Amino acid sequence: MSDAGAISIACGLMIGLGAIGACLGLGVMGGRYLEGAVRQPEMMEPLQVKMFLLAGLIDANFLIGVGVAMMLIFANPLGG
Repeated sequence: MSDAGAISIACGLMIGLGAIGACLGLGVMGGRYLEGAVRQPEMMEPLQVKMFLLAGLIDANFLIGVGVAMMLIFANPLGG
């Protein structure tokens, strides 16, 4: 397999597995938020603020992986 083929497969795995992880993380977090809001309705606003903060961090983590994958595909820092 050539270097370009290996880089393409690695970038696909980075983006795909990152997306799966982000989606699972957001789903679990949203479910736990709803459970917490049902158990203690008075804590709904502080939990909501924390949930949206963490959702942004999870999405940022995934987008950093996409950025690195795009750099490997288009900028070609490995030469060749």
